[in-house]
Amino acid sequence: MHRKWLVNRTNPEYIKYLSKNASISPVLAQIFINRGMKTPEEISYFLNPHLSQISDPFDIQGMSVAVARIMAASIKGEKVLVHGDYDVDGLSATAIVLKALKILGIDCHYFIPNRMEHGYGFNLSSVKNAKQTGAALIITVDCGITSFEAAARCKNEGIDVIITDHHEPIRSRKSEVGSQNEKPPSPPFAKGGLASLKIPSPSRGEGKGGAESLDNDFLVPDAIAVINPKISDSQSSISHLSGAGIAFKLAQALLMMQDTRYTMHDFLDLAALGTMADVVPLTGENRLIVKEGMKLIENGAGPGLNALKKVSGIEKRMLKPGLLSFTIIPRINAAGRISDSNNVVKLLLTDSEDEAIDISLWLDKLNSERQRIEEEVYQEALCKLNSKGAGPVIVLSSEGWHQGVIGIVASRLAEAFYRPAFVISIEGHIARGSARSIPSFNICKALAGCREFLVRFGGHKQAAGLELETRAITSFEECINKIGEEILTGKDFISSLEIDADVDFSDINFNLAKELEMLEPFGFGNSEPLLGAKRLEVLYPKIVKNNHLKMKLRQKNQSIDAIGFDMAAFFDRLNSTGSTAVDAVFTPSINEWEGSRYLQLNLKALRPSL
Repeated sequence: MHRKWLVNRTNPEYIKYLSKNASISPVLAQIFINRGMKTPEEISYFLNPHLSQISDPFDIQGMSVAVARIMAASIKGEKVLVHGDYDVDGLSATAIVLKALKILGIDCHYFIPNRMEHGYGFNLSSVKNAKQTGAALIITVDCGITSFEAAARCKNEGIDVIITDHHEPIRSRKSEVGSQNEKPPSPPFAKGGLASLKIPSPSRGEGKGGAESLDNDFLVPDAIAVINPKISDSQSSISHLSGAGIAFKLAQALLMMQDTRYTMHDFLDLAALGTMADVVPLTGENRLIVKEGMKLIENGAGPGLNALKKVSGIEKRMLKPGLLSFTIIPRINAAGRISDSNNVVKLLLTDSEDEAIDISLWLDKLNSERQRIEEEVYQEALCKLNSKGAGPVIVLSSEGWHQGVIGIVASRLAEAFYRPAFVISIEGHIARGSARSIPSFNICKALAGCREFLVRFGGHKQAAGLELETRAITSFEECINKIGEEILTGKDFISSLEIDADVDFSDINFNLAKELEMLEPFGFGNSEPLLGAKRLEVLYPKIVKNNHLKMKLRQKNQSIDAIGFDMAAFFDRLNSTGSTAVDAVFTPSINEWEGSRYLQLNLKALRPSL
């Protein structure tokens, strides 16, 4: 795919100032400026994360009321049902809340919907399960922010609901929201009300949370409490928490109410797993959760995660978020995609090594089957696309496409053709789809513009799910493409490669490589830094392990080893053009092999020099 190379540049004098005052290299100073950190204080805060920086959970809107209701359930001996989701974020969040409730001695149960049988989200099937269980309280995790019908049914059935979610809420004109977001009456949680439970309150300077301050720009279900940082327009370090991150904050708040040997540290591995799996920025509190949680996953995880590492073949490797994204995370997701995810919760909470291995081996087999199904659907989708051609927005539909893989297929299409992609599976008169987008197209906002053709939809700016009647697919395709034509221009269909700094090889050394490691963990919102250099001489190029390109690159009198994973195709281009001078985009790293340490450039892109 053709990509634009964009090099970030800043006033050299300011780079020199920041480098000196923050005691970092000029290259790292440029990288921080690119990421919006322009003072020594901001840089120091980023480079030195500590658990002491974790925010007060009671600063989150709705937390005080939620904790009061849960503590009341503990006092009254009520049963509590945790309603989760079948992806890694939702399953991690479910395990976190169950673990916290068990510490409190609460009789707790969980319900993970089956994708094929129940569909997505908090719906009437969960209410039915709660009634059968005898639960007086339902806590949703990673879902529920648009579940108006299920919340209303719970109220009619006398079941209280606490919603914890991080998905986009429905915006509404204030006049339309009306009294639905007014301050709710204090529920009779326990004798003496909230004060008797010693819940932090704004008046005591112990937090700013509580449903009483709900922003009436949003329409939310009628629940005891709604915990979702997105129902506030204010931005903070917790604005982009994952579902597991919000569950972690709830667990943190509950532990503050109980004299227990457990601390929030005991939940960081699960919180990190869910955060890495969901596409949330690895900045602010997310960065802290993942950085600390990765240490536990690598060194001190429970039997479940240890078994997954063993089955995935990464038991003895240094773990980074990118590695988990290709090993542990897809194996967990496989259950929700093509089977049932309830055993995953058991895996994440079990103390039995034998049970952990058995479930992990099952997930490994499921993942292989998922890969086979995914490839079949992807190839069929490509055939359809080649036949009909691509508009501003890709919309493909067919009977029989497995609902568990259409999201991955949509992601692959969006990446390959660099435009929003909808992949829809038809079952009789109902069709369900998944969508993935590009940065310039807010897919949830676009879906709102097509709501007349949809039964329901929800998600994020870059990913969403939808349901519609089969007969409405053509009308929906016309509508979404019309919106695409209004929003997208030709330049939006060309991906860009943002280069943090243009460097000379003389800038690249072990100290710089170590500095760049301090920016980890890398992921969405905190991408691996990319450096660029021009007119490099290619020495000794060769293909290794079938598809990787290995060589030395030389500038002036300095040469550095380089490797480009899955870049073997460039080897043929080098030979066909006869040119050995290239421009390169790369990340410097320190490679260790057989007791030796040397610099290596991890190549991200190459092009012949002009």
